[in-house]
Amino acid sequence: MNPSSPTPGNLVLYKQQPARVQDVDGDKVVLQLAEGGTKRVRPKDVAVLHPGPVADVRGLDAGTGEIEEAWEAFAGESLTLADLAELAYGEFTPATAWSSWRAVADGLLFEGEPDALVARDPDTVAAERERRETKAKAAAERKALLERLGAGAMEPRDAADLAEVERLALGTSRTSFILRELGREETPEEAHRLLLENGYWDHLANPHPARQDAPAACAEGEVPDLAGEERRDLTHLAAWAIDDAGNTDPDDAVSLDGDRIWVHVADVGAVAPPESPLDEEARERGATLYLPDGMRTMLPPAAVERLGLGLTDPSPALSVGFRVEEDGELADIEVVPSWVRVTRLSYEEADGRMAEDPLAALAQAADRFRERRHANGAVAFQLPEVVVRLVEGEVVIRSIQELASRRLVTELMVMAGHAVARFAQAEDLAIPFATQEPPKGEAEGEGLLWAYSLRRLMRPSRVQLAPEPHSGLGLHAYAQATSPLRRYHDLVAHQQLRAHITGGRPADRETLDQRIAGVGERVRALRRSERLSNQHYKLVYLLQRGEWQGEGVVVERQGAKGRVLIPELALETNVTLPKTTQPGAEVVLHLLGVDLPALEPRFRAEEAAG
Repeated sequence: MNPSSPTPGNLVLYKQQPARVQDVDGDKVVLQLAEGGTKRVRPKDVAVLHPGPVADVRGLDAGTGEIEEAWEAFAGESLTLADLAELAYGEFTPATAWSSWRAVADGLLFEGEPDALVARDPDTVAAERERRETKAKAAAERKALLERLGAGAMEPRDAADLAEVERLALGTSRTSFILRELGREETPEEAHRLLLENGYWDHLANPHPARQDAPAACAEGEVPDLAGEERRDLTHLAAWAIDDAGNTDPDDAVSLDGDRIWVHVADVGAVAPPESPLDEEARERGATLYLPDGMRTMLPPAAVERLGLGLTDPSPALSVGFRVEEDGELADIEVVPSWVRVTRLSYEEADGRMAEDPLAALAQAADRFRERRHANGAVAFQLPEVVVRLVEGEVVIRSIQELASRRLVTELMVMAGHAVARFAQAEDLAIPFATQEPPKGEAEGEGLLWAYSLRRLMRPSRVQLAPEPHSGLGLHAYAQATSPLRRYHDLVAHQQLRAHITGGRPADRETLDQRIAGVGERVRALRRSERLSNQHYKLVYLLQRGEWQGEGVVVERQGAKGRVLIPELALETNVTLPKTTQPGAEVVLHLLGVDLPALEPRFRAEEAAG
């Protein structure tokens, strides 16, 4: 600061603003501030700009003067504020002193203190001017960019700038300078919205797998050849792999041998033993990810080609055999490596053969087992289900029909899971068991309303290494073991079963617990990814159809709004309801719009006729 001691009437600089010295009180200077009021400060906190007297520090302005000419005259030399004011304005007054100091404070032409200034040399000034022009140009371009993006008028050259918004939309970043500068929330949803508004993304862009850190592609890796080992030859039995038409990873099939049922499962453990590269890849992924635009496999596609049942002849399998007693109990359980010869059928094809053996006999056994489960408290409810697919840019939604063949296969897979759990219990073998506690209360209503209520009461299933009841299935022990191509817990069960029945060394519970640690959370993230992706493409389906209209069932009401289930889309949404509409009633819904980033459709509801 200026070493000159301030005296009453001086014009001084305080915090880069002009002030008038009103009084000097001991070791304090009393200032009259430009914005009004007074302040007591230390002498070293101010610098004298003009001795005064100055009557008022408000409105001090002498215009621009000839500052540039003054700089040229003193370029590279020293001067004082008084010298600058006299040369630029022709006089040294409080107003010219303040205006001259503002030119100094700008930092382009001068630097220093009021009584010891330096006119910067021409090269330094030229470089600073270029820097400022570059900065001003960048600021202008940034302003223009923000104006374009805010108006949804992106130009091709803006794509590189929107990459940072895309990272937030995909969940790989938590911030976006562009959203912040636009005054918008820095959230993945808001980033998604901006990208849509500007055409950087179209409606098909699905950010949800990336946000859940889901794999971006199928697994890769070499699949070793099957080891030469003894296998039970079951190729004389007709084996049926029954699945959805177009299924590409058949991992289970069924046979009937007299009164003995065989559930054959792809023998993935034969090529993916514990700690092998395939095992580590599968453990990292947790499961196959099924999305409307395709699947991302847990194991390399070559594993499916080599091990999928019916894709080679014969196919290697791990077969679970058992009989179903008259009371529905399973007996004579065994698990063996096998060779099987498999015929593939769609559910629709199998449904046409349900009156014929072996499917008819399998259905009778399945009915006995199902009745036993229900007697033990199994929970059975049916809500609408659909398959959502993206086909050449168009979303296709197909309802899953309630077919006898589908019920049969589901029941046979539950049988196999129960049989494996029973086998592991009897052999004191650690495997991942699936358990579930009873519902949290009693469901209310009937039909869809009852099913919706019951689903909300259901507790999530858990995977653990000790068997406990699975209340939803009505079983005292259960393990998922029929999909080792696409679920890691199933693969672990197979690895343990194979080690036990082939004379190997199964892992103990502590080791197994370490191996499956974290897998459950990864699987839950995949399931969230699938659920959100299906919701996303269901809304795209509505967008692609414009003025959509359909029917819904009110399953819950709170105030003016209600929860409505749309059966044909298996879609639930909140809707403002007519005043008299109660849960269980049908309503006609008219699409008003879709907020794709928020995954929210908007409908107008009216009571269904009749």
